[in-house]
Amino acid sequence: MFNRDILKELIKWTTKANRKPLVIRGARQVGKTTAIDIFSRGFDQYIKLNLEKASDRGIFENDYPFSDLLTALFIFAGKRRTGGRTLIFIDEIQNSSKAVALLRYFFEEANDLYVIAAGSLLESIMDRKISFPVGRVEYMVMRPCSYREFLFATGNLQLVEILEKPEVPMFMHSQLLSLFKKYTTIGGMPEVVHLYAQNADITSLDGVYNDLIQSYSDDVDKYADSAAQVEYVRHVIANVFKEGGTKVTFERFGNSGYRSREMKAAFRIVEKAMLIKLVYPCTSAQMPAKPNLTRKPRLHLLDTGLINHSLQIKGDLVFNSDIGSTHQGIIAEHIVGQELLSSSFSLSNDLYFWAREKTDSSAEVDFVLPFRSKLIPVEVKAGSIGKLRSLHQFIENAPHALAVRVYQGEYLLQKAKTISGKEFTLLNLPFYLVHRIERELDKIIR
Repeated sequence: MFNRDILKELIKWTTKANRKPLVIRGARQVGKTTAIDIFSRGFDQYIKLNLEKASDRGIFENDYPFSDLLTALFIFAGKRRTGGRTLIFIDEIQNSSKAVALLRYFFEEANDLYVIAAGSLLESIMDRKISFPVGRVEYMVMRPCSYREFLFATGNLQLVEILEKPEVPMFMHSQLLSLFKKYTTIGGMPEVVHLYAQNADITSLDGVYNDLIQSYSDDVDKYADSAAQVEYVRHVIANVFKEGGTKVTFERFGNSGYRSREMKAAFRIVEKAMLIKLVYPCTSAQMPAKPNLTRKPRLHLLDTGLINHSLQIKGDLVFNSDIGSTHQGIIAEHIVGQELLSSSFSLSNDLYFWAREKTDSSAEVDFVLPFRSKLIPVEVKAGSIGKLRSLHQFIENAPHALAVRVYQGEYLLQKAKTISGKEFTLLNLPFYLVHRIERELDKIIR
């Protein structure tokens, strides 16, 4: 199981006139290596190096001139330099600072070669003042499978095609929503999705979730700098999956005696491993999106399925008719954030929410989306328009009149008024269409 959409992005990369070595970032177990292995089938030659192995790492450790290093690389791999289109994949590149530095020479002196590097702990070497060659590489981020990828994996190819139609027929609404609920329940980690696609048994997935969380905890030694820091980071990983979608207080996090300073540093390390994202609120309704770092952040996890497993609420999702009724609506909100992130492979793709400037106010909008010089509010809620009070407050302060509500209902475009009488357009978007939110907004604006 792998993310098919990334293959399209990789093919685009190969066609660039000024192609640079590509660095793929992402947490462990999101399918980076599998995706590149499959992508390699379109090349005449494939050289794959894993720099966790001393033999592969040693190629880059000698101080050869770059031309000699290339010769050594091809001899080591048993390939010929003149053997046609060649893809070189350098996996776990964080294990060799010299390999990182040499990426620039692939761009400057061997641009006929297609070079991809990957690693799940890249930020840890960046913190050690080992930087990727500025302007000589490009980046792509890989995340867990999106809803569309889930449909691919479970054999629902016709539904994927339907989701790409200019207008999704409403008679497909129930089926698309039912499958989205299953996707919300198990999440998008490739190994989990693959196992579910084989036997459609949610109860068989617990072992995979446990192994994933354990593997993240086992990695701590690779990115913590001290024994004390290892302890703090392990505590964060042990508790963070149960707190997904909630606001975080660093002081004494997870019922511990740890102080804010230690927990903040540990959270940053886990965030650099791309297991979590701390989402800070914007307090303005206008562009640019400027998160207020003095306010409490909301915790977004790598994958919603890991939260459901940690909270043991998969059964609630299966039996509840409304996704939003599980865990106080937090799961519905979290999966929407996951879909918003997976809609792009760019590192600049980020999440924001909105909170009113007054600290004693409870007015919040689940997400705000920077789009065409506008900050678009996105609420994940059922109910009538009149009950979306935070959305109304945002629109009253915004220089535009466009908002989005994500819910279980059908696609619907409405004219509405805020409580104070300002007219606005509300795009009501089913959960299964979140991935094309920008396309739908573009149609309205045009």
